[in-house]
Amino acid sequence: MSAYVVFDVEIRDPVRYQDFMAAVKPALAAAGARYLARGGAQRVYEGDWLPRRIVILEFPSIADWEAFYYGPVYQGLKAIRDECSSARLVSVAGIAD
Repeated sequence: MSAYVVFDVEIRDPVRYQDFMAAVKPALAAAGARYLARGGAQRVYEGDWLPRRIVILEFPSIADWEAFYYGPVYQGLKAIRDECSSARLVSVAGIAD
């Protein structure tokens, strides 16, 4: 069952963030993930959430997401991400067919 990961990202240093993006894209592809949304136009319809930059990823499963997130490749890249941005993120399991 697919897993979806939603990031709400605030970028503080756009130049350094591009370094992170250049490295994380191939790492995500190697993990079987794909982008569903990345920084597009957004609109809040209810509530007081003021998202900054939304990124939505699809992984083959929660286990694949967690292996990626806690793995050494992403943890090294996360250190770069943390230098230049802050994020809130959640994962959710997809619906079984």
